[in-house]
Amino acid sequence: MSNPVATPGAQKSLPLILARELASNLATPMFLLDAAGMLVFYNDAAALLLGKPFSELGEITGGEFGADLELAELDGTKLRRLDSPSGIAWSERKPAHKRVLATMYDGTRGAFEATAYPLLGSTGEMHGVMAVFWPDTSGETAD
Repeated sequence: MSNPVATPGAQKSLPLILARELASNLATPMFLLDAAGMLVFYNDAAALLLGKPFSELGEITGGEFGADLELAELDGTKLRRLDSPSGIAWSERKPAHKRVLATMYDGTRGAFEATAYPLLGSTGEMHGVMAVFWPDTSGETAD
């Protein structure tokens, strides 16, 4: 039986496997990065927003994923990967939240709320990052 979140040649941790199970069973758009920063999964709710199922995209680096989405600040300034919520959660090992602009795989662009948090083990080891996101319906823009 194969591991549902396996990267070729790498074994995924139990916390990452359990996070995928959680994401698979929720209607909240979620994606997962592994400890190496690879996008290893996003759920069906995320696929509806992103415009492409994960099975079609497959595993890519978090940097590629962010570049594909053309992440930007609300004023249009390009967002550095490490300044995105998932980048902060991965590099600084702390939760992060931000409103961002993103371009979906179907070409639509919009504002989104995103929250990411690191998946840390009981001894502090990094297992990955779980991020949730949703369309920003506040109508507010940056100054």
